[in-house]
Amino acid sequence: METGRCIVKLPIGRVEAWATERGVRGWTLAGRRRCPPAGAGKARAHLEAFSAELRAYFEGKLRDFTVPLALEGTPFQLRVWAQLRRIPYGETRSYADIARAIGKPRAARAVGQAVGRNPVGILVPCHRVVGTRGPGGWSGAPGMKERLLALEGAR
Repeated sequence: METGRCIVKLPIGRVEAWATERGVRGWTLAGRRRCPPAGAGKARAHLEAFSAELRAYFEGKLRDFTVPLALEGTPFQLRVWAQLRRIPYGETRSYADIARAIGKPRAARAVGQAVGRNPVGILVPCHRVVGTRGPGGWSGAPGMKERLLALEGAR
């Protein structure tokens, strides 16, 4: 299977992303090491689209991502992540809202766990899911969720 990896410099820091020919599989805040773009064909094209779309998002020029994703997770996680992609730019939902939307109204805690395991934050906008007592956490970095919501003008 064709794969690729790259480091992208963004306003949130250096991001390491990886993809297959099916789409972007994940990303994480990267360390200081250098990792030149790698891969070929579709994997490389997906990484280039990932980089361009995230830069446009942070410049306020993009609200909806089109880069293909190759998500891997449990059926429950995939349902949660699909629901997250339905949250409009600049809006938020609670974990309970997501649980109800996927037909599991008593599964807010499990939704929270699935949200926390999202491998492609921002593209699958887990930052738009907030707790009843405030924004809650974001595994990327302290204060990141608040920065992303402020960028989108969310209330």
